[in-house]
Amino acid sequence: MTPAARVQTAIEILDAIATSARDGGAPADAIFAEAMRARRYAGSKDRRAIRNHVYNAIRGVRSVPVSGRAAMLALADADAELAALFDGAPYGPAAISADEPRAETGIATTALTKLFDPLVGKAEREAMLARAPLDLRANRLRSSRDELALIFPNGEAISGLADGWRLPGETAAVQHTSYAEGQFEVQDAASQFAAAALDAQAGQVIIDLCAGAGGKTLAIASAAGDQAAILACDTNRARLQQLPPRAHRAGATAIETLLLNPGQERAMLADRMGKAERVIVDAPCSGSGTWRRSPELRWRSTPARLDRHVAEQAKLMDIGADLVAPGGKLLYAVCSIITREGRAQVDDFLNRHSGWTADDGYLPDGVGRAAGAGYLMTPGHDGCDGFFLARLTAPC
Repeated sequence: MTPAARVQTAIEILDAIATSARDGGAPADAIFAEAMRARRYAGSKDRRAIRNHVYNAIRGVRSVPVSGRAAMLALADADAELAALFDGAPYGPAAISADEPRAETGIATTALTKLFDPLVGKAEREAMLARAPLDLRANRLRSSRDELALIFPNGEAISGLADGWRLPGETAAVQHTSYAEGQFEVQDAASQFAAAALDAQAGQVIIDLCAGAGGKTLAIASAAGDQAAILACDTNRARLQQLPPRAHRAGATAIETLLLNPGQERAMLADRMGKAERVIVDAPCSGSGTWRRSPELRWRSTPARLDRHVAEQAKLMDIGADLVAPGGKLLYAVCSIITREGRAQVDDFLNRHSGWTADDGYLPDGVGRAAGAGYLMTPGHDGCDGFFLARLTAPC
């Protein structure tokens, strides 16, 4: 493919990604993969160049563009080499007209940035779109961080995490045989801090109410030495069914899964109420803390979607609270930097639930900053995904 043809292909893929973002459809990675399957003539260098164009546009454009061309033109206005490829050549993009629409560049819309937690100042925002490293968590049931250091000597320990090992973002760690052997999981440091904050202990009954594919569930099992009875729940069958084979690979034998029907969660968990020493609610959210990895989430953010997330989070926290045994702990976690999903959500919970108290001191020194009754981690301050945590103790 010519350089111009690569740009035109990127524009076409961006059209599909923008449409999907508006309609709540498939994520950018899935759309890109499908587009490449449909273009088998594209070589590895072509695919790499096209991907760079696509994701540079997604990172650079602050909200869903009117078209893929508008997104690429926004980049071309600041890049003479890119602009020169808009020359009308066969298979390439048409020449640029001065009056064509351009997408707006920047971190996010003003309306969205106004929703950020007060701790997320302007100086931190650039880090929210920087390319993320690859964080690994050593699985104590199979390995250790020292062993990961031997396998991946180009990495470094993550401060405050006994099992954390950080590699350059482009490292193909999962292709190493040690991954298939269950020695580690790929997991951002923020998620590792969240799992550690639960303070899981051997012999406890633990419920992961929004387990998804089980990343934090496996971290909890590892921390408890596979000696805690863990129930992993979710309403998404496709995600939850990924957990059993992952648990088998990790050597985690004490995990039970339960697929919940949306709207029937409380009824399906009726026999578990008030019996768990630990409950984690890693609730669905805007994902605003993960823009380093999924920058297109900025394109998907709407007031209506945020309202739905906030309502769902409150419902799940209430269910989680009822599952906790007297004196037990509920950990609320969201990969979000938006106030309504973080400190405000927990304040509302504490107002609804008399006798519950907020813990402190469960993150390592220097990690996170106090945000209301919880803590906020950000890429700029902590070098990890944006994440809000609050650990709450039930009355005895």
